[in-house]
Amino acid sequence: MENNHNTPVYNLLLQNEGNNRASQLQTIFLYLKENIATASMVTDATGVPQKCITRYKRDLELSGQLWEICKTYCKKTGFKAWYLTTDPAKAPKKLIQLNLFSDAE
Repeated sequence: MENNHNTPVYNLLLQNEGNNRASQLQTIFLYLKENIATASMVTDATGVPQKCITRYKRDLELSGQLWEICKTYCKKTGFKAWYLTTDPAKAPKKLIQLNLFSDAE
Protein backbone atom coordinates (compact mmCIF):
# COMPACT_ATOMS: atom_id res chain seq x y z
CA MET A 1 0.00 0.00 0.00
CA GLU A 2 1.26 3.46 -0.84
CA ASN A 3 2.31 5.78 1.98
CA ASN A 4 -0.41 8.30 1.19
CA HIS A 5 -1.38 9.70 4.56
CA ASN A 6 -4.60 11.29 3.31
CA THR A 7 -6.44 8.16 2.21
CA PRO A 8 -9.53 6.86 4.04
CA VAL A 9 -7.83 3.48 4.51
CA TYR A 10 -4.83 5.14 6.20
CA ASN A 11 -7.24 7.04 8.47
CA LEU A 12 -9.01 3.77 9.38
CA LEU A 13 -5.63 2.22 10.19
CA LEU A 14 -4.70 5.17 12.42
CA GLN A 15 -7.94 4.79 14.39
CA ASN A 16 -6.91 1.22 15.15
CA GLU A 17 -3.15 1.68 15.43
CA GLY A 18 -1.29 -0.59 17.78
CA ASN A 19 -3.42 -3.69 17.50
CA ASN A 20 -4.09 -6.65 15.24
CA ARG A 21 -7.14 -4.92 13.73
CA ALA A 22 -4.96 -2.55 11.68
CA SER A 23 -2.95 -5.36 10.12
CA GLN A 24 -6.12 -7.37 9.40
CA LEU A 25 -7.75 -4.38 7.73
CA GLN A 26 -4.65 -3.76 5.62
CA THR A 27 -4.46 -7.45 4.69
CA ILE A 28 -8.08 -7.50 3.54
CA PHE A 29 -7.76 -4.20 1.68
CA LEU A 30 -4.67 -5.33 -0.22
CA TYR A 31 -6.10 -8.79 -0.98
CA LEU A 32 -9.30 -7.30 -2.41
CA LYS A 33 -7.31 -4.77 -4.43
CA GLU A 34 -5.79 -7.70 -6.36
CA ASN A 35 -8.71 -10.18 -6.19
CA ILE A 36 -12.48 -10.15 -6.45
CA ALA A 37 -13.73 -12.49 -3.73
CA THR A 38 -16.46 -13.23 -1.20
CA ALA A 39 -15.87 -12.89 2.55
CA SER A 40 -15.49 -16.67 2.83
CA MET A 41 -12.90 -16.68 0.08
CA VAL A 42 -11.01 -13.81 1.77
CA THR A 43 -11.01 -15.76 5.06
CA ASP A 44 -9.65 -18.82 3.30
CA ALA A 45 -6.91 -16.82 1.54
CA THR A 46 -5.85 -14.52 4.40
CA GLY A 47 -6.73 -16.33 7.62
CA VAL A 48 -8.68 -13.30 8.91
CA PRO A 49 -11.87 -14.55 10.64
CA GLN A 50 -15.06 -13.96 8.67
CA LYS A 51 -16.69 -12.05 11.54
CA CYS A 52 -13.84 -9.55 11.36
CA ILE A 53 -14.13 -9.30 7.58
CA THR A 54 -17.79 -8.36 7.92
CA ARG A 55 -16.88 -5.46 10.23
CA TYR A 56 -14.02 -4.30 8.00
CA LYS A 57 -16.28 -4.57 4.95
CA ARG A 58 -18.70 -2.11 6.55
CA ASP A 59 -15.89 0.29 7.51
CA LEU A 60 -14.38 0.18 4.02
CA GLU A 61 -17.78 0.64 2.35
CA LEU A 62 -18.56 3.67 4.53
CA SER A 63 -15.19 5.19 3.65
CA GLY A 64 -15.87 4.64 -0.07
CA GLN A 65 -13.03 2.11 -0.44
CA LEU A 66 -14.92 -1.18 -1.03
CA TRP A 67 -17.57 -2.15 -3.56
CA GLU A 68 -19.89 -5.10 -4.06
CA ILE A 69 -19.48 -6.33 -7.62
CA CYS A 70 -22.14 -9.00 -8.01
CA LYS A 71 -24.11 -11.45 -5.91
CA THR A 72 -23.71 -14.99 -7.12
CA TYR A 73 -22.66 -18.41 -5.84
CA CYS A 74 -19.47 -18.41 -3.79
CA LYS A 75 -16.76 -20.72 -5.12
CA LYS A 76 -15.89 -21.70 -1.53
CA THR A 77 -19.30 -22.26 0.12
CA GLY A 78 -21.67 -22.75 -2.80
CA PHE A 79 -24.10 -20.22 -1.27
CA LYS A 80 -25.04 -16.87 -2.78
CA ALA A 81 -22.76 -14.09 -1.57
CA TRP A 82 -21.42 -10.72 -2.67
CA TYR A 83 -18.12 -10.63 -4.55
CA LEU A 84 -16.08 -7.69 -3.26
CA THR A 85 -13.25 -5.43 -4.45
CA THR A 86 -11.24 -2.47 -3.20
CA ASP A 87 -9.92 -1.69 -6.68
CA PRO A 88 -11.60 1.52 -7.92
CA ALA A 89 -11.06 0.42 -11.53
CA LYS A 90 -13.29 -2.61 -10.90
CA ALA A 91 -15.95 -0.67 -8.96
CA PRO A 92 -19.40 -0.65 -10.56
CA LYS A 93 -20.45 2.61 -12.14
CA LYS A 94 -23.05 4.40 -10.04
CA LEU A 95 -26.46 4.79 -11.53
CA ILE A 96 -27.83 8.30 -11.49
CA GLN A 97 -31.20 8.18 -9.81
CA LEU A 98 -33.72 10.67 -11.07
CA ASN A 99 -35.57 12.59 -8.43
CA LEU A 100 -39.15 12.62 -9.66
CA PHE A 101 -40.24 15.20 -7.14
CA SER A 102 -37.56 17.88 -7.40
CA ASP A 103 -38.70 21.23 -8.75
CA ALA A 104 -42.15 19.81 -9.37
CA GLU A 105 -44.99 21.91 -8.09
